[in-house]
Formats: sequence, structure tokens, C-alpha cells
Amino acid sequence: MYWLIGSLIIITMMGVLAVADSMAIPISPLLVDILNTPILSLSLIIFAIILIVIAQFNVPSAQTSHLSQDAASLSSDNPSHNSKPFFRILNHILVAVLAVGLIIGSALQALISHQQAELTAITEPMRVQALVTIEGISDSVYDVATDSSYRQVAIISDISPLVSALAVEDLDGMTSNFLKDDKNSLSNNKLYKNNSNKNNSKDITYRVLLNAYPKKSSKQSSKKNFDNDQFDRLNYLQPGDQLFMSLALAPLATSEQALSNPSGFDSYRWLRGRHIDGVANILTVGTSTVTDAASTKPAPASSLNLQRFQTYINQGRWQLRQHFYQDWSTQSTAAQQAKAVTLSLLTGDRSLINRETKDLYQLAGISHLLAISGTHVLFLAIMLAGAVVLLFDRLWPSVYRYVPRWQVRWWVMIAAAFIYALFTGFDVPAARTAWMLLAIGLVRLTLLPISTMRVLFALAVLMAWLDPYVLWQAGYWLSFIAVALLLKYDDASYTQSAVVSKTVSAHRASVVATLFKRVWIIGKRVFKLQFWLFITLLPITLLLFAKASLWGLVINLFAIGLFGWVIVPLNLLAGLCYLLSPALADSIWLLVSAIVAKLHELITWLTSLPGLSEAWLYTPVNVAILLMVLLSMLPWLLPRGFISRWLALPPLTLLMMAVYANQQSLTTIPTLYILPTGDPYISATLLQYPIANDEQPSTTDKYEKNISWLFLADHRPSAARTMPSNLAANQLSMTLAQQLGSLSVDTLEGIVVQSSSVGLTDTLTTDKKRLASHASASELLPLTVFQLNQRLPVSQYWQAGRSDRWSAFQQAYKVTSQSKDMANISVQRCEQGKTWQLGNSDLSIQALTGWSKIDSPSVWDCTVAIDASLPIRVLKYNAADPLKSSPATGQTLTSSIQPPTYQANMPQARLILNADTHQRIWQMWTLLCSAEPPEQPLTFSNVTWLGHSTSQITTDVIERQTINELIGYDDKMVEATLSLNVAVDAADMTP
Repeated sequence: MYWLIGSLIIITMMGVLAVADSMAIPISPLLVDILNTPILSLSLIIFAIILIVIAQFNVPSAQTSHLSQDAASLSSDNPSHNSKPFFRILNHILVAVLAVGLIIGSALQALISHQQAELTAITEPMRVQALVTIEGISDSVYDVATDSSYRQVAIISDISPLVSALAVEDLDGMTSNFLKDDKNSLSNNKLYKNNSNKNNSKDITYRVLLNAYPKKSSKQSSKKNFDNDQFDRLNYLQPGDQLFMSLALAPLATSEQALSNPSGFDSYRWLRGRHIDGVANILTVGTSTVTDAASTKPAPASSLNLQRFQTYINQGRWQLRQHFYQDWSTQSTAAQQAKAVTLSLLTGDRSLINRETKDLYQLAGISHLLAISGTHVLFLAIMLAGAVVLLFDRLWPSVYRYVPRWQVRWWVMIAAAFIYALFTGFDVPAARTAWMLLAIGLVRLTLLPISTMRVLFALAVLMAWLDPYVLWQAGYWLSFIAVALLLKYDDASYTQSAVVSKTVSAHRASVVATLFKRVWIIGKRVFKLQFWLFITLLPITLLLFAKASLWGLVINLFAIGLFGWVIVPLNLLAGLCYLLSPALADSIWLLVSAIVAKLHELITWLTSLPGLSEAWLYTPVNVAILLMVLLSMLPWLLPRGFISRWLALPPLTLLMMAVYANQQSLTTIPTLYILPTGDPYISATLLQYPIANDEQPSTTDKYEKNISWLFLADHRPSAARTMPSNLAANQLSMTLAQQLGSLSVDTLEGIVVQSSSVGLTDTLTTDKKRLASHASASELLPLTVFQLNQRLPVSQYWQAGRSDRWSAFQQAYKVTSQSKDMANISVQRCEQGKTWQLGNSDLSIQALTGWSKIDSPSVWDCTVAIDASLPIRVLKYNAADPLKSSPATGQTLTSSIQPPTYQANMPQARLILNADTHQRIWQMWTLLCSAEPPEQPLTFSNVTWLGHSTSQITTDVIERQTINELIGYDDKMVEATLSLNVAVDAADMTP
């Protein structure tokens, strides 16, 4: 009953949050005010305690002897004996009522939390000027050299619409006026309780995520450099600082919009889990901060003291980051990242870790080591408790007359755990450890017969009651599930300890043999533990992150021990020494950074070994597959002999069939996936066309299931001024590699870059960092192809534009990337007439445009036509679950030119992937078509056009191609289709 009710509570709360977020539910401010979260949470806790007490007294006592049973049967005519069944039934009814009440109350708690979040959420974009209060430390630092943006959680108040652009002097004037006007300072800083009345924006407060992105330099870069200079001041804002800013507010993207994220990361749920009301891009930053005490919002004394204590702790974290950030630009990248990881292991501050280091830890499968886990908290608590007990033993042993030794250790560990958890941001793993120490100590103090597993489960339910949105955090699930598995494994391995000790004692003939045997047994147990955790956490990892690194099974074997027994203790020791002697702490941190740097080198070498550079596992996981995994593991999770372990075979067989069917569904239907790239002007499409084994051409014998082609294009119009892309080549190539892996693509027949390039080496330098992150428009996509070729084999490469200096570009990139084993790709020009097809002509790819011999880049872009004998579905790739990729929405057209009658043995469908950036390319195509009409008429039953809204295609071209469906990469239609739509509507209205 205990586990059933707890599981139903968590499942019900997750279901309510999901349903309330996906459908419109009327918001009742009165209900939110009456049943606020603290009162409802306290009521649920009281009901749970009553239920546990009733269930505890309802436990049947030990069986009595037959003699006592016979004596009791002789007195059956006793009225009190006859009333026992009645009280037992009443007890069961009371338990059922309380259980149902807990479930309903939990659902109501989740609904109230959702309505509170909706009441304070930003609902529409707006530009405002506001007083910004910095909360906590920033998630990242602002750095133009590395393109690192600034992200900071803050509270904005005193909001006014932004009528015109404000300068820094204007914001400073607002600050001085704000400090001088005491009346305004008192009236405009009231504690806002209800954002439903949004008529008076002065009284509204929002909790937002501030963003500031570096401005790229250009020929006229004076203003942009000024913006970068003023944004540099953001890194010096401490927690609790207040200053005026002009902001561009925007609501949170919904989960459906978050699916377009290239990595599949659901930023909406991540921000909602942090109780963020919206996002705010910084436009202008003031230089003076509000320091008047009157500007502080009035609050209850207890709440105010807690806020001040939290602000003081966050300021300590910020000062420690500034200590690590000293002379940052003068250090090498390796030294910077070693110090950044050291800081993250101490305070949980990842702001200094760059994207490459995060990707390295993800590939190694040890990203969890960067977070502050229960291990960090326990190490510090044990160290401090041991030091305090040692002092008491030497100086004040009389204390033990009044307080037992274990209680002294317990109180010190609790204090250290909670303070350190607050110092690291009080994330779920650290908070769980602190609360677990408190709960286990209370159980021991009260001598209650409650197992540690039940305490852990009760704590999981309690944290969900206090904050239902914690159920949307991946750390919540991974933390509690990992601890539960460790406890389960420890219980199972404890029974084997006696057998192990006997085995070791039987081999005491020599010291060397005994030592070897002990090392072998310890290593075996460590490997079994790591393998157990990896396999059991694999389904939940795939469900939460859609991928898992197989390297984690190997690297965790030594990384966990290195971090747990060497790096973390030394790091915590340096943190304690920093309070007394910063010089001594710096020397210890120098040693820790050196160890971390060597570890980075080792992981980089391991993950770059030939044939082992990619170890990602992409398997679509849904709730049904997760349930099959749970049923397969259930016989091993339950006590031995409770149920037969052979019962795991049916769900395991069903699991294998489901995974195989999911993988096959990705390769058996001709599909064109529109892949999200993170840039609205850059498109990426993947063609997957299945072929039979006997239909494989001789040049592609390695393919067994399908042919895959990748098409890349940059749709920025050359005649208009648009912002350059913020994408980096390594970022785009990694995103594409992850997307291809999730679609079971391990090799590509070809890559087509449809956007032209001017020589490719005109601006090429030998700076590896610039090549990776600051590539020009003509270099971005070719660099992406090179880096993608290092991750998976590519047979052909078509490049629009001129490639006269391609070999020089290839050699320069090979030198700067320091890749000795990089495969050379033979580039082919993507120009009009270029064709590729299968041996049986079921699939062909043809270039319709592209004339690189003409000395004008405006006609170099390459539009590609895909002709297939089978219909090809067009899907919008869903990064969270590729199996649920939705069909791309298009616009159906009725062309005035009807296609000829379809003939047998001819392609049925044509897909045109357009990539024009200038109107001259289709003017050129029209002139050629008028001069040289095609020898054979078009014989396609369906012609689909895929392009961007910036396309320069004309109505005449659309009619000549007999296009009957248009799909936009950016979900917008081109201007040429407007006249067609009007003509079609007029024709439909004609009687």
C-alpha cells in the first residue's frame, strides 16, 4: 500500500501538469488565494502522517499459539470480540478515504501550482524599461572572444513601456530620480501578489531569464563595440544588485515550440521548473545601481531574513567565481577549462565551462560529475563532523554526558549539509542529501522501524508536494532513482560479504595472492556496480535526453573513483582553507586543476581513437518501452524467490521486438526530414530512401537498408541586409550528427551544399578557433561538411559555386584542425545538369540551377530536384522523439498548366529543394527553358516545392514546374504564391 499510494500520487501530479499545460483551463484567482501552496502542502503532510499511523497500528501481530487461539474461540460470544470485524472494516474505510484524499489533494496541488505559474507568466512580447534585481549568480558570463552570452535569473519591477530607445545616460537619470523620490520608491515597490490585474504595470513583478548576446563586428562596428563594452559590465553584477535596464520581454516557448530545438532539449519545461515567467533580452544597461534601503521591497521579517541570508551566500559564490576568473584571458584554453571544472565541482557554478568541455563530458558519459551531487555534500559533512568530534574528544569530552556522540556528528552533518546545499544553489541532488540526513537521523532518534528506502520514497513525494514542477527536472528523477538503485544493490551485495570474506581467508597462503585476490574482488564489484547502474539508468536517460554515451560504461570505472576520492576531497579542503588562507587554497586548487587537465587529455585521447570516436546510443524511448524495461527488471528488483526470474523473458522479448520495430520504421518508408538547425535562414534536409539488397548499385554495396542524402543551404538573400548567422561549424556539425544518429543513419551517400561559395579560401586563416566558431558565410557549410565527415563516412560531396581552390582549403583545414586521420572528400560542382541515380532508376537527384562558369555569384546557387518512383513523405523532425515527427504543413496550389497523363514506369513524385538567394538565378533558368524546351514532358503526378519565404521564384516558374504543393522551411509562403492563390479562389467562385 505504501508504494502504491506514493506511486499514484507522483503519477497523478505528472498527469495533471501535462494536461493543464496542454489545454486551456480557466484560472481562478480566488481558488489560488484560498488554497495557497503552503497550506495545501501542510495539509497533505498531516494526512500522510495520520495514514501512516493508522496503517502502523493495523499491522497484524505475531501469530499466537494454537492454545491461545482455542481459548479465544471459546470466548467468541464476547460482544467485544464480535465488534473487532466492524472496527477492522471501519479502519480499512478510513485508510481508503485518506488515500483517495491524498491523491485528490496532490492533483489539486499540481493544478494550483500551474495556475500560479500562469498568473505570473508573460503572455505577449513587449519592450520595457524596468528595475532589475539580480538573483543568484549568472548561468554564463559575457565574453565576445568566445561568443559566450550572458544568462541571469532576475526579478524586474517598476515596469514601464519603452517608447523610444534609451541611452545609458537616460537609465542613470532614472536611477537618480528613483533614489530622490521617496514616495515613488515606497509606492512602486510593493510586494506584488496577483498579476491578474495588469492595467497598472508599475505594480507587476516578473521573474525572468536575462539574455545578452555578443554583437559580431562589421565594417561599421562603432555602435556594436559600444554595446559590447556596456554588456561587459554585466559580469560584475553581484547578487542583490539593482539597476535600470531597457529590455525586450518575450513569453516562454511552449513545449510544442520547443520541439523545434535542434538538440531536442525542452527549454520550456526547464525554465518552468526554475519558476521563470519569461525571457528578457537586454537592450541597454545602466551604470549606476540602486543602493538606497528604501528600494528594498517590504516583506515579512522571517522572509526578509531568509532572503538576506540567501543573498549573502550567493555573493560568496560570486566572489569565489571572481577569484577563479582573475587573469582569465591570459591563460590557455586547457587551463581555463580545468579551473572552470574545479569551480563547478566546488560550488556547482558552470558559467565558465565552454561548449567543447560540456560536449567532452557528455561524450564520456560523466556529465553527472559536473553537478553537485550527494557525494560532495556527504564528503563535506563527514569532514566537518569528524573535525568537530575530534575537538570535543580532546577539549570537551564532558559534552557526551548530555548528548551522545552520534548526535553531535549528526547535528554537525545536518548543518554542514544544508549550508553547503544552499551555497551550491540548493539543487535537487544536494537538497535530497541534506533532507535524507535529517530524516534518517530522526528515524534513528525515534527508533521507528522504517527502512532507508521508504525514507527516500517519502522524501521524493514530499519534494513533489512542496514544488510540483520539480517533477519536470531531470535531476529529480536521476538523483532519486540512482540512490534507490544503490541502496538496492548494497542490500544485495551485503549478503555476499560473508562469502567474499571466506573466499579471501581461504587464500592466505601468501600476501601477494591475498592482495591480488582482494584487488580482483573489489574491481569485480566496482565493475558490477557500474554495469548495474548503467543498464538500469539507461532507459530513463534515453527518455530524458534522447541519447546516451556508451563511453560512460568504461570511463566511469576510473572517473568516479578519481572524482570521489581525490578531486572532490581536495577541492572541498581547498574551499575550507580559502576561509583562512587563500594562498594555501590556491596551491591546492592548482594541484586539482592539474589533475583535471590531465583527465581531460586522457578522455580526449580515448574518445578520439580510430573507430571509437562515436559511441552514442540513439533509441527512441517512450512510456510503453519504459514500462517493458521495468517489467523486465522487476524479478531482479524484488527479493530472490518472490517471483520466478523466468517471468522477465516475455517483457524482454516484447521490448526487443518494439525497439527493432521502431528502428525499422525509420528506414522502410521513403522520407524527407526537415531538420531544425537553430538558424531560420539555414536549412537542412535528410532524404532516406529504402532499397532492396538486389537493387543496390555496385558503388554502394555497403548500404543494406537505405540511401541517405543530406542537403544544406543558406537562404540569406544577397540583395538584402540580414544579420549573419550565429551558428558555429562545430555546433552545427554536432547537431546534425546527433539528428542523423537518432534516425539510424550511420553513413551518407552524399551531401549537397546548395549555397554558393566564393573561392572558399579568400578569408581562410590558420586560427583553429576562428574556423570552428567564426567562419564566414561562405565557409560555414563547407566546414560543417568537413567536421561531419569526421563523425560518419560520406561518399559524395556536391558544392555549389566555384571550387577552384578546394584542395588548398582542404589542406588548410586539415592543418588547423590537426586531424591526421581525416578522410579526404572529392568535391563535385553542384551545377545545372549534374545527376545521380540508382541503378534501377527508382531514385534520381538532379541539379536544376547553378552556373559557376558565369562570373557572377548571383547565379551559382544550386536548386535540386529529387525524382522517385515511390511517394516521399515530408516530415518536420521531432528532436525529442523522431518517431513522432509530424507531417510538414504546406499550401496546395492548382496550376493553370495541367501535367500530361502519367505514363507507366516513370517517377511518380518530384521534390524540388530550392536554394536561390537572388532573382537572377530563376531569370537565367527561364531564359534557358525558353530557348531549349525539354525533350520529354513532365510526367510527375505530384510535384512538391520546398523553399524559404525569401525565395525569388516567380509565378511563371511555379506554373512551368506544375507545382501543386509548396512547403516553407520557415513555415511562411513566398510572395509569388499570393497571385496564384487569388486566381485559384476567383476560379472557384466562378459559376
